[in-house]
Amino acid sequence: MAEKINTLFSEEEINARIRQIGEQISRDYEGEEVHLICVLKGGSFFMCELAKRITVPVFLDFMSVSSYGGETTSSGVVKIVKDLDAPLKGKNVIVVEDIVDTGRTLSYLLNMLKGREPKSLRLCTLLDKPERRVVDVAVDYTGFIIPDKFIVGYGLDYDQKYRNLPFIGTVEFE
Repeated sequence: MAEKINTLFSEEEINARIRQIGEQISRDYEGEEVHLICVLKGGSFFMCELAKRITVPVFLDFMSVSSYGGETTSSGVVKIVKDLDAPLKGKNVIVVEDIVDTGRTLSYLLNMLKGREPKSLRLCTLLDKPERRVVDVAVDYTGFIIPDKFIVGYGLDYDQKYRNLPFIGTVEFE
């Protein structure tokens, strides 16, 4: 099956929106530090660009959480593949995701991280697909709200392909 990719957000649009989110986070945490937790692999592109635009001290950590496998929809089975390297107790934590879809994975992850006693815990996503939400998840910082289409590029993949696209596009299966 061949795929056709149609541009949804250009590289310039993405960069402008990430700059705005970075400015908002910098205002919200003025005089404090933030600990960004990237949900791998898709969130890595977004978190790196976001971190460069935050003016308060930033610490980075990474988790790998899986619920998709090689499919285009969430399986609902959440698996921690790689846990954090540092404790979160007393820290301002922002979980950085590429996309919030059904909310299953993020709900599980946020509940787990709350148990680690951070000072604050917020969620930042590049893309939010609220019409697919099955579990209610509060998103604190959102890049773009998107329609119920399968999305690739800027870290998001289809079966490990298309992560390296500098834009965000929708996939049409031909």
